Amino acid sequence: MALGNPALEVDQLIDRRRLRRKLVFWRTLGVVLLVGVLAAVANWWSGGFDPKSAPHVARVTIGGTIRSERERVEMLEDIGKSGAEAVIISIDSPGGTVVGSQALYDALRRLNARKPVVAVVEGMAASGAYIAALGTEHIVAPRNALVGSIGVLFQYPNITGLMKTVGVELEEIKSSPLKAAPNGFTPTSPEARRAVESLVADSYAWFKGLVAERRGLQGAELDAAADGRVFTAHQALPMHLVDELGDERTARAWLAKTKGVSDKLRVRDWHTGRPGDEFGWLHVGAGAWLDALGLGGLARFVNAAGDVAATSRLDGLLALWHPRSGD
Repeated sequence: MALGNPALEVDQLIDRRRLRRKLVFWRTLGVVLLVGVLAAVANWWSGGFDPKSAPHVARVTIGGTIRSERERVEMLEDIGKSGAEAVIISIDSPGGTVVGSQALYDALRRLNARKPVVAVVEGMAASGAYIAALGTEHIVAPRNALVGSIGVLFQYPNITGLMKTVGVELEEIKSSPLKAAPNGFTPTSPEARRAVESLVADSYAWFKGLVAERRGLQGAELDAAADGRVFTAHQALPMHLVDELGDERTARAWLAKTKGVSDKLRVRDWHTGRPGDEFGWLHVGAGAWLDALGLGGLARFVNAAGDVAATSRLDGLLALWHPRSGD
């Protein structure tokens, strides 16, 4: 039997290995290129790797107590630069500070200059939350949602009676009679009361003027709407405080009809990431659940604790409604 050339067999083995390596290289390169092409197509189709750069309807939730709104204002500015074709502001809030509410209003007006913005009241848009709703161009609310409470308050505890009972006196030296007045530790002087009343009156005039401008109300109609009461959306509709009775589907239909925003566009939720912005209603839900179980005392404690936690962070003039703390 003839033996082959060993050198030739070695060369053929080396050539086969080289060919195999080349095949592996080109196959790998082909797969990488295919993945790249598919990624590019997906990127083009969606409008960018960030899904929020793709066409969509942005949903922003305003829940709980309105206070410092820097994070939410920055988010609204980001939405203005995103691929959102419209914005739904979902509101379920009793209000909060006048300053925070004004910041939201101003940010929503700037956003509305770039994109259609509609408010949908989920349960309540009272006081400062109604200020925010005024920043949109259309307000939709379910029949029995609560809106309004147009007014401003300044609250502080006065414990002078308790101090007298326990035998405690406050001594102070201050630069002028109105410095740190009122403070709750001394009887409120007529001068201090007038000073606070002027603050409340000034902010109330601003709030009332905002309602007149944005809702087209004047005279007796404006006075009736701005007397501090809350109204059901059914009551508020003929008063022109809301535009339509309905829900988010109603808002989508309005966007499609008047703004040409397809009701087939996906809705994407935007969040600030700040705890409590969207879930301020949770303590109310927990209280209702406990009450249904017959634990009324515990339910009242949970609700009261939630109220204290929310309002303890509020300083300054308030545009806030709650049946236990007054309108």
